[in-house]
Amino acid sequence: MDRYGLICRSFYENPDVTQRELASILNLSLGTVNKLLGDCLEEAFLMTDMDTGKYLLTEQGLKYLEQFKVDGAVITAAGFGSRFVPLTFETPKGLLEVFGERMIERQIKQLHEAGITDITIIVGYLKEKFEYLIDKYQVKLLYNPEYATKNNLATIYHARELFRGRNMYLLVSDNWIRNNMYHKYECGAWYSSVYMDGETSEWCLSSNKKGRITSVQVGGHDSWVMYGPAFLSRDFSNQLIPLIEEAYHQPGTEQWYWEQVVVDHIKELDFSMNCQPADQVYEFENLEELRLFDPKYQNHSDNAAMQLVAHVFNVKEEAIHNIRCLKSGMTNQSFLFELDGKHYICRIPGPGTEFLINRKEEEAVYKAVTPLGITEHILYFDGKTGYKIAQYYEGARNADAKNPEEMAACMEMLRKLHHSGVTVPHTFRIRERIDFYERICRGHEEMLFEDYPAVRARMNELMDRLDTLERPCCLSHIDSVADNFLFLPDGSLRLIDWEYAGMCDPLIDIAMCSIYSYYSQEELDHLLEEYLQHAPSDEERFVTYAYAALGGFLWALWAVFKSMEGREFGDYTIVMYRYAKNYYRKIVSEDLLKL
Repeated sequence: MDRYGLICRSFYENPDVTQRELASILNLSLGTVNKLLGDCLEEAFLMTDMDTGKYLLTEQGLKYLEQFKVDGAVITAAGFGSRFVPLTFETPKGLLEVFGERMIERQIKQLHEAGITDITIIVGYLKEKFEYLIDKYQVKLLYNPEYATKNNLATIYHARELFRGRNMYLLVSDNWIRNNMYHKYECGAWYSSVYMDGETSEWCLSSNKKGRITSVQVGGHDSWVMYGPAFLSRDFSNQLIPLIEEAYHQPGTEQWYWEQVVVDHIKELDFSMNCQPADQVYEFENLEELRLFDPKYQNHSDNAAMQLVAHVFNVKEEAIHNIRCLKSGMTNQSFLFELDGKHYICRIPGPGTEFLINRKEEEAVYKAVTPLGITEHILYFDGKTGYKIAQYYEGARNADAKNPEEMAACMEMLRKLHHSGVTVPHTFRIRERIDFYERICRGHEEMLFEDYPAVRARMNELMDRLDTLERPCCLSHIDSVADNFLFLPDGSLRLIDWEYAGMCDPLIDIAMCSIYSYYSQEELDHLLEEYLQHAPSDEERFVTYAYAALGGFLWALWAVFKSMEGREFGDYTIVMYRYAKNYYRKIVSEDLLKL
């Protein structure tokens, strides 16, 4: 960093600063500070007051500082914050409060105090939650469309024009900064650094005597590490942004941090350590760390899920430990937690699912199947909200759809369910479900398939034919994907997640299991025979193929609806739609429609 600039800035901010204070601020020896002061006098950046002997910043010094004037700040706030669940299911991590103040607001105020008012926040997850900041602090919002699928390299790529040719701070919304470390002038590019004793997984830094970073290593011990905000000077950004653009377009960099680009080019980039004292910068890794720092979170998180768990188990929130995110499903959010040495899972229905799923019916299914001993152990279920707390089976694993022995065990469980005689008052009617999703997708015809009307007519043929058959009707799971079959460490098997279950033709479960597993027709035929324990009749083949086609059509519509909400599931929509068309053709080619 420019040492003359740092000397001038120090006198700009505090005309009474002493040499000893300068040595502490700049992390330099008194001898080096004394020499720098002499150089600044020689360059006419400083002058000596003839009466007091104090150093004074000159007009020439102010003019020299102007090149270092900070133009603005970018705050990244697009990510989900999985390590802070369940709090971040409701609130973006940057909007979490620490000691009664939201972390992002604390940083905005600190920037304002330093005279930095041109602030842009990069948003993504729950982006609407940040809108109030526009009115409150006159910030700008920039949306990152790839926040859910890529790491922060993509964030900086989408914000790159904010850095080009400008002196800019780069902050993270969920950092907590104790004392204001921002300035009107910054004299070179830097990354905040703190010293960590012992082993660490952070990015460890090595530097030369002037503080310039010379190498970076992920993980180490007793080291200065990258930690907190950064400052990117215009010269630095003019070098970095083309490298960011190049890296962004390279395959395999989707999960990169932007810092990786710096690390890869550290020898050609002038990037310094901005060493901070202990207890100055905080990057909370999870809710447990936040609890230790702010006692409020021990028992008063103001989070509905935490309050529910405490109520259900009649404990204080502080008794809930080892909270971690379970990968979100297609419709729900879930987190794991530990209480008295036992592990549980809490399911929180995703936004809008109350519109799609009848939780009262799901509750009725769980009550009906519990005596069979085939489902997860439910400790709490709210038929109104859909909140569910169940035992979590440590060491359990999902069934492998490509393992014939495991799928045979799954089929045995489905037979047990279908032959149990257990009933519920509601029926799963696939025609009603297709009609429902078609209605809510209307107005978005451009998102449907080009040949949708023709395929819809073929699905009607299949449903009309199914309606003429006298088929058994029993409690069926409907969502019989291999992932919903759990093999426990003791070898037993459980079937979980019954939110779509209802009375239906049992062969729908075989069809759904097959298409969820992306099975070929040959694999479906094998699974059907395994379930039936005999060669299927033509009627059984027709019914299973028909439900495979209709299931594919239904879930393709479902995926179109979810895409309208901004959710994407890769090629899932296309695969499901192909099942609809291919199994219809199979039925026609084998003359099964005329049975």
